[in-house]
Amino acid sequence: MHDTAYQITTHAPATAEYPAYLLVPEGPRMLPSEIPPGVQMVTLPGGIRTLAYTPAQAPPAPAIPVAQPIPAWAKTTALLTPTVGGGVAAAGIGLSYAAPGLIAMSQALWAAVALIAAAAVGVPMLLRFGRSAADAGRGTTHITQNISASGMFGKANGTINHH
Repeated sequence: MHDTAYQITTHAPATAEYPAYLLVPEGPRMLPSEIPPGVQMVTLPGGIRTLAYTPAQAPPAPAIPVAQPIPAWAKTTALLTPTVGGGVAAAGIGLSYAAPGLIAMSQALWAAVALIAAAAVGVPMLLRFGRSAADAGRGTTHITQNISASGMFGKANGTINHH
């Protein structure tokens, strides 16, 4: 017969109810919905189609990751990080050494602000008291100005009256 471990039979003609691969000379053996998982229709070397168990396909092996080059920005950042950290540390040490001087300077600045505020209030008061003492014998002076002009860019005329 054939050199296979399978028995090959001829098929009866297909009908509208059953496809040809499910028909055998005695009649249909199973419905298409009854085909178990892992069984498929195969074509044998002689051209005959039959149902057969097929081995499960092994999933493809995962791709081996390829090492990616390190981007230039990452290298630059990695080189700058210790430099920036060292600069911040040096600034902190410098501020700790300068702290007593900064405290003294802030106290000196507050003293200067207080002096300016006292001068802004005291000098006008001293001038007012000094002027009122000097003007005690005289009356106050009143000056009246009357200015008139004709038109927007006309010549202006004015008088000054002392009372």
